[in-house]
Amino acid sequence: MTDSQTITINDKEYVLDNLSDAARAQLVSLQVTDQEISRLQTQQRIAQTARNAYAQALNAELPKDT
Repeated sequence: MTDSQTITINDKEYVLDNLSDAARAQLVSLQVTDQEISRLQTQQRIAQTARNAYAQALNAELPKDT
């Protein structure tokens, strides 16, 4: 007996081999989109970290009140 790959969607388990070609294509698109969202979130965290560093550097360059 072979183990079929399954996926759970909306609390229901589906055998991948039983999905239509259209459903599998939508699943791939969903997975690619999720990966892109994750990549963009990482890029946003990197940009926010850089922004914070630039703000700190700017603050260090501003004239000090005496």
